[in-house]
Amino acid sequence: MTIEADPVDDPQTFARQVRAASERDLGQLMGGESRGAILDGIFRRMPEVFRPDRAGDLRAVVHWHVTDGAGGADVYEVVIEDGRCTTAPGTSREPRLTLRLDAVNFVRMVTGAAAAWTLFLRGRLKARGDLGLTRTFPTLFDTPRA
Repeated sequence: MTIEADPVDDPQTFARQVRAASERDLGQLMGGESRGAILDGIFRRMPEVFRPDRAGDLRAVVHWHVTDGAGGADVYEVVIEDGRCTTAPGTSREPRLTLRLDAVNFVRMVTGAAAAWTLFLRGRLKARGDLGLTRTFPTLFDTPRA
């Protein structure tokens, strides 16, 4: 199956296509030329789907390391404070939580095809720092569901 939908322009269709895709197809997608645009789009969209009513007075810096399977990683910073969420590539602040997972599982997680806590328990999502935040962080966003 070819994934043609854009995660920013059509997140519902993108989520459906991710759910239907094989491991091999997702590996090719996230190992190909569109990987950077997909990751940038997903992180750029996070503030739009952020739920400040669920965050309350939470103040947290989360670093995401989305690995490429060859030892490298794309790194993004998500900051939640004052009822807002901001994202940026790279890091600039000390994290409360650092998350590391491969690109295929990342795309599955952000589209609802895999649960963050399940990935964590199976060792596919590595977390360092505030592990309680690992469990609650996904609830702070209304992610597209397939």
